Amino acid sequence: MNKKKILFILLIVIALLPLAIKSNNFRHIMILFVLFAGLGEAWNIITGYAGQTSFGHAAFFGIGAYTSAVFVWKFGILPWYGLLAGGIIALVVASIVSYPAFKLSGHYFAIATLAIGEIILQVFVSWDYVAGATGIMIPMKERGLLNMQFHPRNKLAYFYIIFALFVFVLIITYLVESSKMGFYLKTIRESHEAARALGINTTRYKLYAMGISAFLTAILGGFYAQYVMYIDPFMVFPLSISMQIVLLTVLGGLGNIFGPIIGAAILIPLSQYTRIIFGGTGMGLDLIIFGLLVVVIACYQPHGLVGLIQNIRQKGVEEDERTPARG
Repeated sequence: MNKKKILFILLIVIALLPLAIKSNNFRHIMILFVLFAGLGEAWNIITGYAGQTSFGHAAFFGIGAYTSAVFVWKFGILPWYGLLAGGIIALVVASIVSYPAFKLSGHYFAIATLAIGEIILQVFVSWDYVAGATGIMIPMKERGLLNMQFHPRNKLAYFYIIFALFVFVLIITYLVESSKMGFYLKTIRESHEAARALGINTTRYKLYAMGISAFLTAILGGFYAQYVMYIDPFMVFPLSISMQIVLLTVLGGLGNIFGPIIGAAILIPLSQYTRIIFGGTGMGLDLIIFGLLVVVIACYQPHGLVGLIQNIRQKGVEEDERTPARG
């Protein structure tokens, strides 16, 4: 079965699960699962395909969230325009800050993205125009798809909005992966020097990858703001969001479209249910368990769970080939 068919079946299963299980708590977890799977796909473009490790993607998530919130809060503009505007602003910011950062390589680039994320957090904490550390409460509007506001218990409507955005992110990721740009990015990932020797403008394509990644991340951040109805800088810009994106993608498998989906399917239910079961006493337990999983995977299967599944399938094929046919 090829990748397209597997992905299509997986999407159908994800789409039907909230209909089969009608618990609002389960639907909330499904919303977060799809949201973070989408964030992982967006991050995968710059890190999994282009090989440029970013620890500052929470900055783009927060920019998208704040743009969407400000559009509704200050101007009464539909949040859908805020999602698009947030994506464009994040793309521009990513291009401006990434150009000098791309002069660095390896862990120096990763540290630079971490610093950029923290700088943007502090800017929003001190920025009176967006209410600083107080945060923004999104005003109630007429309920419906247009305003992206529904009854608080109507999680199903929110789920299908984020599911549609997730499908959009998947399509863009798939197009990038299978295009000429995707091959260029993978060449840059394997050897920057070899890519330049082949005539690839490495800086340009890394900027393309970062811009697309930031755009998609910000759109998802815009949805998050409309879903929770209140944001402050510490909710949407924290390092913990960047780390969750990194961890779930690494666990699932870098540079593979299935990796973030698998990683999010483990991390998000784990984090939510440990909080439900242990309450305040379980804070951080999910990250401890998840960190141990990542360490084990990194030591024994660097390509993540996707690589493990591929190895098992390959061994099965080899055993079938060695088994003599019975006439």
